[in-house]
Amino acid sequence: MRQVVKSFFGGIYPAAKKKSTAESPIEVLPAPETVAISLWHCAGAEAKAVVAKGDRVLKGQVIGEAAPGISAPVHSSVSGEVKAVELRPHVSGRSVTAVVIENDGLDNWVEKTPHPDPIQLDRAEILAKIKAAGIVGMGGGGFPAAVKLSPPADAVIDFLIINGCECEPYLTADHRMMVEYPEDIVLGAQLMAKACGAKRVIIAVEDDKPEAIQALRQAAGSLEVVALPTRYPQGGEKQLIQTLTGREVPSGGLPYQAGSLVHNVGTAWATAKAVRDGEPSIATVVTVTGEPVAEPKNFMVPIGTTLAQLFEAAGGFVNGVGKVIVGGPLMGAAQFELDASVCKNLTGVIAFSEKEARLPSILPCIKCSRCVD
Repeated sequence: MRQVVKSFFGGIYPAAKKKSTAESPIEVLPAPETVAISLWHCAGAEAKAVVAKGDRVLKGQVIGEAAPGISAPVHSSVSGEVKAVELRPHVSGRSVTAVVIENDGLDNWVEKTPHPDPIQLDRAEILAKIKAAGIVGMGGGGFPAAVKLSPPADAVIDFLIINGCECEPYLTADHRMMVEYPEDIVLGAQLMAKACGAKRVIIAVEDDKPEAIQALRQAAGSLEVVALPTRYPQGGEKQLIQTLTGREVPSGGLPYQAGSLVHNVGTAWATAKAVRDGEPSIATVVTVTGEPVAEPKNFMVPIGTTLAQLFEAAGGFVNGVGKVIVGGPLMGAAQFELDASVCKNLTGVIAFSEKEARLPSILPCIKCSRCVD
């Protein structure tokens, strides 16, 4: 492992607020009695439902086919009966089509196609499995992974960067994945590197996560694990590329134009599960935290679980809640209600107290309107 001393210019140093969950092992959350699985999980078009009310489905079965263009298929996280295909609240604030499934509790899987030595697969086979599994970027962006791993034919990818910085305050889902699933992350990185033709793979982790760095070092083999100074936005795509490669993404351009691709550690984990184990993207690791939360934890959550059910699993609230945000406090989205369901790229749900949710007056305001001119 090498330590990078210099990084991008600027940045901020918000309070980490990670202590309550950084040492909390990932708990597997059982699927609820009913799941509402959104057909829109990514930065693209909504998937098209291929099931209807009354249909029986298996765990891992396709319930939504990818639309033309940028889209990803959606799979059932439970076995059971489809009760409805209807509009449901989404964490983005929109109402989107969701497949509501009554869980039969049997966990009957669709037939899987695992591979004992997935690194022997060729590029096309790896990409096909990633696409079929419905994997999207799990660092927040939600861009379909197979699309991102398929730059133009004339693009030369020198670097694949696996982003484990997790620089948003409160969130520790990626941290725990690196500590508990380092071998899966490394395998996923190797598979993605083969899929995009990357010459080098660098796993980037902020230096406030020594346990994660050590676990990845032990599993990394020939891959580089780089510790970066802790600051925000260290995990930004363009900042990572500049820091680790010395290259700048052209203004208005994309990372492949700087010979680089960036994927989150969660995406690498999902890739290993898909290509090696034959399992589609039907679960994600979520940090449930905040001052009002009784027992802040990290959960492995079935897609389609509601935010209310997440907070219930964390012991509920011990005092008043002023605001709930999905994602981090700097880039997340405030929620209108807790009926929205977990989607593939959700990594954190934060509850703030009524006091925390109130914005104090920074300066005496005389209503001059210059700040909005």
